[in-house]
Formats: sequence, structure tokens, C-alpha cells
Amino acid sequence: MLVKASIAGAIVTNTLFMLGASFLLGGLKHHVQEYNRVSARMQAGLLFLATVALLIPSAVSGIDPSARAAFTQTLSVGLAVLLIAAYALGMLFSLKTHRELFAGAEHAEEEASWPIGLALATLAAVTVLVALVSEIFVESVQKAAEAFGMTPAFVGFIVVALVGGAAEMASAFSGARKNRLDLSVGIALGSASQIALFVAPVLVLLSYVIGPTPMDLQLWPGAVVMIFIATITAALVTNSGRSAWFVGVLLLMVYLIFAMTLYLLPPVAR
Repeated sequence: MLVKASIAGAIVTNTLFMLGASFLLGGLKHHVQEYNRVSARMQAGLLFLATVALLIPSAVSGIDPSARAAFTQTLSVGLAVLLIAAYALGMLFSLKTHRELFAGAEHAEEEASWPIGLALATLAAVTVLVALVSEIFVESVQKAAEAFGMTPAFVGFIVVALVGGAAEMASAFSGARKNRLDLSVGIALGSASQIALFVAPVLVLLSYVIGPTPMDLQLWPGAVVMIFIATITAALVTNSGRSAWFVGVLLLMVYLIFAMTLYLLPPVAR
């Protein structure tokens, strides 16, 4: 359940908070910003596909309870394979067959590029360091949040997702302030779709090898609803390929509605 909460929270946080804050910060400095709407629409489409896959196991509840667990596990494995295939085909489409459609909307000044070997080594080292720092930071913040009386749902869905994605958020916010909104939108929606279409399905498959029990893709109804609303909201606001600061406010308001609900959510009676 903790893994599922982290996955759902990361998808919603990246889609609403990271994208909304990027629009707001960039819009406060630049009157109107443009970005590649083809890329944004594709990422939103992939997110919608993942939302459908997460919705189906939760929606199918009219079967015999004795056979429900086996059905959910088998269905989740099949859905995981389909989502990974869709993610791979999406990468092929955007990076190979139709890469010309995904060129940036803005033209930044060319900078001297690093040698590929140095760039990959730096990326690997930074990835390991960020993972270690995030692990320590998330654990500390989670304990502190619980000590302040925050509900487990709020901690898992909001706090852990915000702290765990701090490094990505810093890059997205910096890109927006530099009028490189393509970068910000790509980080926010790309990260959300990557978690939904690759990370979650891979965890389902790996749970049969390294997990104590197999993991499925069935989420509680509230999480599915929030992911669905976040996906539809992102698809609507990114359809035009242009943004201003108030668009960011709208996204952040939707996120704050979710956060307030989870913060005030009473504990489950035992």
C-alpha cells in the first residue's frame, strides 16, 4: 500500500503541482510562454492510457470474491506488460520515427556540449547521490509529518511525493524561469507518464521475484479519481501550447483541493 500511495502521489504531484508551479513561476517573469503542444498532448495521452489501466482493476468488483484476488493479479500482470509496451512504443515514436514533431518551441542560445562519456558519468553519479539524499530526506520528513499529526494518507500522497521529487522540481522551475517551458513541461508530464507506464508496471513484475507478496495495480477509489482528474486537467490546460501565470494557479488550486481533503481525512476506524 505504501508503494501504491507513493506511485499515485508522484503521478498527481508531477502532473498538477510541478506543472502548475512551473507555469506560475515562468508566467510571473514572462507575459506569455509557449511550448510544444504535440509533446504535451502525447504525454497527456499516455497518462490517460495509464489511468484507464489503473481504473479497470478497481472498477471490476462484481465477480466472485473467492476468485477476485487471482483475477486481479493476473489482470495486473497483463496490464503491466501492455503499459510497458506502450511506453516503449511512445519512446520510439518521439525519439525515432517522428522526432521532428517534438522540437522545442523556444530557441535557446547554443551552449558548449559535454563529451558523451563525461555527461553519462556525471548523470550516473548525480542520480545515485540524489537517490541517497532523497531516501534519507523522505524518511526524516515522513516521521516529522506523522509527529505533527498529519494523516498517513496526506503523508504518503502529498509529503513523500513532494520531497521525493524535489530535484526534478528544481530543474522544472529553473527551466520555466529561463523561458524554457518545453523543458519544464517535459519534466513534469514526462516524469508522471514514466512512473505510470514504466515504474509501476515494472514493480508489479518484480514483485513476483523480489517481493514478499505479488503486487497488483488495484488502487483505492479515491486515488484513481485523483489521478483521473489530474490527467484530464493537464490535458485541458496543455492543449493550446501557450501558458500564462493564471493557468498555473488553476492547476495548483486543483492540487490544493486534493491536499486539503487528504489532510482533513479522518482515520479509518479499526
